[in-house]
Amino acid sequence: MSNKIELAKSLLSPPGDTLQEHLDFIGMNQNELAERMGRPKEKINDIIKGREPITTETAYQLEKVLDIPASFWMNRENEYRQELYEIDQQEALEKQKEWAARFPLRDLKKMGFLPDLRNSAKLVEPLLKFFGIASPEEWNRIYLDKEVSVAFRVSLAHTKNPEALSAWLRIGELEAKKMELPEFDKQRFRSSLETVKELAYEMPDGFEKQLKQICTEAGVALVYTPNLPKAPISGATRWHQNVPIIQLSGRHKTDDHFWFTFFHEAGHILLHGKKDIFLEDLEGAENDQEKEEEANRFAVKWLLPDKQLQEILDLGNADYDDIRAFADKFRTPIGYIIGRLQHAGYIHHSEGYELKRKVDLFDDSEGIG
Repeated sequence: MSNKIELAKSLLSPPGDTLQEHLDFIGMNQNELAERMGRPKEKINDIIKGREPITTETAYQLEKVLDIPASFWMNRENEYRQELYEIDQQEALEKQKEWAARFPLRDLKKMGFLPDLRNSAKLVEPLLKFFGIASPEEWNRIYLDKEVSVAFRVSLAHTKNPEALSAWLRIGELEAKKMELPEFDKQRFRSSLETVKELAYEMPDGFEKQLKQICTEAGVALVYTPNLPKAPISGATRWHQNVPIIQLSGRHKTDDHFWFTFFHEAGHILLHGKKDIFLEDLEGAENDQEKEEEANRFAVKWLLPDKQLQEILDLGNADYDDIRAFADKFRTPIGYIIGRLQHAGYIHHSEGYELKRKVDLFDDSEGIG
């Protein structure tokens, strides 16, 4: 506890002090007051020491016995309790500043989610409001405790930096709240993936905004959130307040990773339940591996089915011109074809990188969204 808080507590005067001063002034002791009020003398002593509050009933009893209005005693009690609460809150905030310091405060301030304050103790309350929780204990229950599934069915307890990851996820929820979305239309979202596939192939300027609009029209909140320090994650999918959210970081900055991650997350929405959360490309995440494989197959089916991949492999020594031709034939991003060939061991991981297209979701310095 800081010296400032200790001093404030020592100077705080309970209403019992005023009561004792008046008793001394009129020459009445606590025993007599207890008899006149019909209360045990121990209770009167507790009130005077500040261990018991002056209730409405007690205030009116004091008015009758001491001829001092009940409103005086109730106001005195309310002021004291308010001052005590504020000191207790300040003491709690001082203790919680170590908790707050574990979060990427600088980045959250830069993004505008926290005020630009240097004192971490003063950032505790804004951080609690950012997460929409009453105390750090609720943060622990929501993000770390496996037994609690109010917000998630996946705990962040085994990840390297659950504080930064929880902040990244919360940004996605807050950004989704800002969006005006129709009710989720599963059939429309599934059908829209045809348009998304063509968008992935063409990759026009501003494709990321077009993709966002396509998702919005189907009732899906697509949000782009840059990675926070010590929170390397490619994407996440979950339902929040009855809205499906796809959150992408654009971590690897190439078209093969970006489009595979998007279709993978779309698969989770179309194939899996509302109570699941999926954290992609994240060490320590306890994802359902069967569902992850289902989402993988879903993405592969949309981008480059195994039959199409085999057609490329059957050509033998396909050069880059051949791969470009297959990309045009299949209307598939050439970078994704290169990625599949690398993954299959057909070409080395260092080959074909120049054919992949760069994806930088935050090149416009907007930061989030």
